[in-house]
Amino acid sequence: MFDCELVSEILQQIIEATDRIERRCAAINTPDDFWVTESGIDKLDGICMMLISIGESLKNLDKITSGTLLSTHPEIDWKGAKGIRDIISHHYFDLDAEVVFSVCMDRLPGLVQAIKSMQNEIT
Repeated sequence: MFDCELVSEILQQIIEATDRIERRCAAINTPDDFWVTESGIDKLDGICMMLISIGESLKNLDKITSGTLLSTHPEIDWKGAKGIRDIISHHYFDLDAEVVFSVCMDRLPGLVQAIKSMQNEIT
C-alpha cells in the first residue's frame, strides 16, 4: 500500500496546476495566439512550466504507488502525460505551440477528470 496522504497532496498539486493552465488558456483561441503578443508568450511559458510540473508529479505518483494508481485509469495516455515534461524541458526552443495548444484543449480535461476521480478513490 502507498502513503495516501502524500498521494492526495500530489493529486491536489496537479489539480492546482491544471487550474492555472485553464486560466492562462482562457483567452487563447488558436496556437498563433501564443506568438502574437508578449502576453501570449508569457502565457505559453507559464503553461509549459505547469505541464512540466504535472509530468514530474505523475512520474512521482507512479513511483510512490508502484504503478498501481495511474493504471486504474487506462483511458489516459499516462506515458504521454509524463513524457510532455521531457519534451518541453529538453526541447524548449523547438517547442511547437500547436502541440501545447492541443494538449491544453484536448487532453487536459480528461486528465483533470481522472485526477479528481483518483482523489475520490483514495479518500
